[in-house]
Amino acid sequence: MAFHPAPRQFAAIKTCVFVLALLPFLRLVWGGFADDLGANPLEFITWNTGDWALYFLCMTLAATPLRRLSGWNWLIRLRRMLGLYTFFYAALHFMTFLWFDHFFDVEEMLKDIGKRPFILVGFSAFVLMMPLAITSTNAMVRRMGAKRWQWMHRLIYLIAPLAILHFWWMKAGKHDFEQPIILGAIVSALLLSRVVRAVRNHSRERALPQRPA
Repeated sequence: MAFHPAPRQFAAIKTCVFVLALLPFLRLVWGGFADDLGANPLEFITWNTGDWALYFLCMTLAATPLRRLSGWNWLIRLRRMLGLYTFFYAALHFMTFLWFDHFFDVEEMLKDIGKRPFILVGFSAFVLMMPLAITSTNAMVRRMGAKRWQWMHRLIYLIAPLAILHFWWMKAGKHDFEQPIILGAIVSALLLSRVVRAVRNHSRERALPQRPA
């Protein structure tokens, strides 16, 4: 059933999504002040921020397929905010590594990245996210032009597999594959849906009668 919210309804939906998306961060802040982050706070913060970065990545990728399946075109207007929350939690994940793990010693951090492949993969995904976050505004879309902006934001299709590989590799050390398998399957399905749609569109275009030159 199609649902087309009025401007006020959409504003309320967007506010709710914004607040709900902020709750995991507020939980960490509260846990820090209340000393309620478990026996190993560093590990808790690292895993929690990394998990939520992946959850929001999945939600960002899901916005377009859900819009097509449901006919709720307004869902696409939430995609940018979900993408920025993906970057926000990825940035917190990286800052935990840089601050608490290495105390802003960039040289030691880079050595660690070079030694441990799963960190290198995760760091690569985070670096690729930066231009997407920087160019997320309407002003940047106008400045770059819609086509170039769209091409740049297709980096998400590289970022997503790198993020899953980072997560898989990290969990492999503990022989804990349940979450990586679930999230990997979700990301694979979301990316595959785009491939299928692109192939179908290409087939339709080829089937159209060609105009005479």
